[in-house]
Formats: sequence, C-alpha cells, structure tokens
Amino acid sequence: QVQLVESGGGSVQTGGSLRLSCTASGYIYSRACMGWFRQAPEKGRGGVASVDARGTRRYADFVKGRFTISRDNAKSTLYLQINSLEPDDTALYYCAAKMGRGGSSCYGASIYPSDYNTWGQGTQVTVSS
Repeated sequence: QVQLVESGGGSVQTGGSLRLSCTASGYIYSRACMGWFRQAPEKGRGGVASVDARGTRRYADFVKGRFTISRDNAKSTLYLQINSLEPDDTALYYCAAKMGRGGSSCYGASIYPSDYNTWGQGTQVTVSS
C-alpha cells in the first residue's frame, strides 16, 4: 500500500522558516516524481514545487526563491524548505507522488495536481503578521 505522510507544519510569524517533510512507503520512491502542493481556505489546490527521478526541479512562479524542494532517496523522504514566510503562505500543504508508465521511473517534474495519483493527508502551515 502506497502511503505518504507529511510533517513539519506549524504556526510561525512573518519572516520565519519551516521545513516540511514527506515520508513515503509502499513503492520504489527513487523512481517517482514527487511534488508539493498547497490549498488555502476557500481556494483550490495549487502546485508549489516538484522533482522528478533525475532530480530535475520545477517551481511555481510565486515561489521567487523562497522555497526549496529536495529529496533523500535513501530515506524515502521529500522536503520543502520555506523561508521568508508570508501570511499568504498560510495553507494546508500536501505532498504527492506519481510513477512512470508501468511503474517505471518518472521524468519531467510537474506542478499540476491532476498529474499526481497518490496524496498525503497534508500538514498545516499558518503564518501570522
């Protein structure tokens, strides 16, 4: 059973930093494309960052250098370092995974939620001014 578990969210003040983690199990993590997404209250889920099996990264335009996605294949863990947090970053943050066809390695990082088929339960990030 494929499972993703996020952690690391919390309440911080404007300008603070957080590192989110997503631990995967039940599949060959190193072959997967992995992504971070977020959903603010009364808004749709949108892409933040993604990384493919080669380590190629892609970021949403709003990131502006404040977010860094990384993966540790030995630990089957995905990270999102968020610096200079702003109130608009308040959201539930999800990680997601997808494999290539037939379970092969996934190439081509995507930040579109519809491209992913496995999701975690989310971790809440709240930024106060």
